[in-house]
Amino acid sequence: MQLVQRTRQVVLVALVAAAGACASAGGLASGGTADGVKLYKRLGGYDALAAVTDDFLGRILVDSLIAPYFKGLEPWQKTRVRQMIVDQLCEATGGPCQYVGRPMGLAHEQLTIDDQVWNAFAGHFVATLTKFRVPDREQRELLEIIGSMKGDIVRAGR
Repeated sequence: MQLVQRTRQVVLVALVAAAGACASAGGLASGGTADGVKLYKRLGGYDALAAVTDDFLGRILVDSLIAPYFKGLEPWQKTRVRQMIVDQLCEATGGPCQYVGRPMGLAHEQLTIDDQVWNAFAGHFVATLTKFRVPDREQRELLEIIGSMKGDIVRAGR
């Protein structure tokens, strides 16, 4: 049971911390539409979100600052982390998926995520979006959605 709870915590850390440095960027919230098209579609849909997630995870799993949050996870747990990230991105951008993880604050209350870790995630996430040539407008909108949860994630010093 504790291992499953840890997996849920890690998935939330991985997704939400990714965009913290960009929380103040302008854009639409909760997968809104621009020109009548949901952010989910403008990002390329499910397959594009899955590809971004795979690249992003590849980056953070080898980062010495971030990797400790994933220490001890079995391969199946890392697969679950990946799927939860995809589902949360999909739902948050207006797609048909449903994220079933715990609320951000509850999931992160035992973790010591500080601004340094948050910014490291953000750097990797932005690098991934840049690699996939996600347009600036869509990057800002996605980063605003994710970054809005920073207050629930960053716990150090509280």
